[in-house]
Amino acid sequence: MPETEVDTFAGIDVSARELSVALRRGKGEDKPAIAKFSNHHAGHKALIAHLFRGGRRVRVCLEASGNYSLDLALTLQAHRQVEISVINPRRARRFAESLGQRSKTDPVDARVLCEYAARMPWVAWQPPSSVALHLRAVARAIADLAVIHTQQNNRAHASAASQALPVLVVKEMQRHQKYLEQRMTRLRREALRLIAGDSELDRRFRLMLTTTGIAETSALQILGELAVLPDILDARQWVAFSGLDPRLFKSGKSVEKRPRISRGGSRHLRRALYMPALVALRRDPYLRCFYQNLLARGKARLQAVVAGSASWGVFQVATGQQPPLALIGVAVAGAFAWFLIRGATKAKTDPR
Repeated sequence: MPETEVDTFAGIDVSARELSVALRRGKGEDKPAIAKFSNHHAGHKALIAHLFRGGRRVRVCLEASGNYSLDLALTLQAHRQVEISVINPRRARRFAESLGQRSKTDPVDARVLCEYAARMPWVAWQPPSSVALHLRAVARAIADLAVIHTQQNNRAHASAASQALPVLVVKEMQRHQKYLEQRMTRLRREALRLIAGDSELDRRFRLMLTTTGIAETSALQILGELAVLPDILDARQWVAFSGLDPRLFKSGKSVEKRPRISRGGSRHLRRALYMPALVALRRDPYLRCFYQNLLARGKARLQAVVAGSASWGVFQVATGQQPPLALIGVAVAGAFAWFLIRGATKAKTDPR
């Protein structure tokens, strides 16, 4: 649809209980009007009635706020008169700073998002399928339980080391560990059921299992994060979503900071990729040789090469554009952008 047909813009700042909405009807209004609605089903209905009061198409922008913004985004997406864009909160903050906005309140953030919708190039949000959303929720629940299980395992080990503590405490901790294991097993079965019911997810899952370093647990975590992304993303966008793209800081000849990864993407995906990268580094001779060659070239070039091109493997695994054998040495390379940069930095600064 041509941009000239849209002259009503809205920015929505989402919190757990409340929605702050800045709405500008027509291009003549200087300051968007602020309204507030509750962040639940009844409040969403009232918000939609407020947006459609003029009977025009509305372009709505909001930040990605996890589960707090998900239901609202899906509700708005269901209406044909609404164009919705869900942006990274960091991008919204940087845009606010470019406007000279020093304060950060809910009404201010809503007005900033309204300005973003009116001024910036429009990228429409593509809602993930319900299966993908369910898979991501289950995969993240498994990861959270795994963290708790590790903590409980450490406590049980420390308690068993002392004979002065009652045996009852150690046994209760062991029972809790078994309970957590049962919950993770139940969730893992549900994740496999969701994947088996979707032919495309099942294809990607089986493709991941052919990759050195990725087994069932890691594949569930990685696929859970990648499944919610649209298929139209290119390699650079996959890299950016993982937060493994390099961030350079250089000006003139005197200012040059150490390059680092941006970490602007999904921390869940980076965590899921980290251990498979370590395993593949030890088990796959091609990746090990690749790693050693990059280290020999020096840190700066390493960071540029790895962060810029290694994450291409994540894109290939997710889209299945290459046969499994061609993914050897590439499939988990996205994780190396994180691992190699850290390892190279340590090796460069180590006085030994």
